[in-house]
Amino acid sequence: MIFFDTTKAARSGHLSGIQRVSARLRAELAARVGDRFVTVVWNGEARGWRRPDGRPAAPGAQDWLFTPELFSEQERPGFSGWLAQPGCRTAAVYYDAIPLKFPQTTWPHSVARHPGYLKLLAGFERVLAISAASRAELEGYWAWGQMPRRAQVLTFPLGADGSGRARARNRELPSGVPALLMVGILEPRKNQLLLLDAAERLWGEGLEFVVHLVGRVNPHFGAPVERRVRALAARQPGLRYHGALADERVAALAEQCRAAVFPSQAEGNGLPVIEALWGGLPCVCSAIPALLEHARGGGCVVLPSGEVAAWVAGLRVLLADEQRIGELVRETLNRPLPTWHDSSEVVLAALA
Repeated sequence: MIFFDTTKAARSGHLSGIQRVSARLRAELAARVGDRFVTVVWNGEARGWRRPDGRPAAPGAQDWLFTPELFSEQERPGFSGWLAQPGCRTAAVYYDAIPLKFPQTTWPHSVARHPGYLKLLAGFERVLAISAASRAELEGYWAWGQMPRRAQVLTFPLGADGSGRARARNRELPSGVPALLMVGILEPRKNQLLLLDAAERLWGEGLEFVVHLVGRVNPHFGAPVERRVRALAARQPGLRYHGALADERVAALAEQCRAAVFPSQAEGNGLPVIEALWGGLPCVCSAIPALLEHARGGGCVVLPSGEVAAWVAGLRVLLADEQRIGELVRETLNRPLPTWHDSSEVVLAALA
């Protein structure tokens, strides 16, 4: 049996990237495994697992406890002791070490939790990293800290079909003023400010286009980004900030755009990139390891991270060159992309 950890997912108020991974894996694995799939939550008072109805859950020696969540001993009292002698096989998803790489723009609680989280991961039997870059990052951290490890680290693909829509197989360039789409929480790491700097220069040249920004505001570090967005939108009609939107509304916006843009400084995977490609939308990405993995399949333009002049030049081509954007659309429609069904197959193979 697979006991699937939903401790945080069961009480989450918004659909973060981690919650999206949890929800899609949960649905696919439940469909494939049937009554051998059980969701559980960690109960700190009892120092053990509980089923949704509150009954104790005790995975046996041949069962798997699988967690796609972040955790720490402080958040889950008794978890370290359980992991030392779990009585079952254990597997976890690993995302990234962004809280350690960007502590100045990461919620302090996340920064404080992360070293303990990475150490706990070493005690699992299997760890499934969401990209080759994140796998190398995790193994490098363990080596740097000279941590004893039990875990075998594998990679698995995240699905591009998270919206539930059928994959785009043909696409006409939208008519009218060219438009770009960026989906991501407003915060320094996502680097909306670089996109705004590049866009301002292009608007200053007289180029007519629209930038659609979608995403909630990081409650701890997003305020300066939001202020810049709203100030620029007040004087530049080409900038439109939509806040957080459901998948259906994002898809409707994407149909009006000729490319999606992702100038992130760091990503564990960059799931919105492949979700945009699934909808037939070419992508412009920062040259960071996780996004480079997606870009190799086609339909993507890679630009140096943090270099405004390079983004000005790259976006100018996409906004003005119909032939180039047509080539990218054809690449996007014809490249391979993983589904969440594929993801579940890799997970089940790892748990065999």
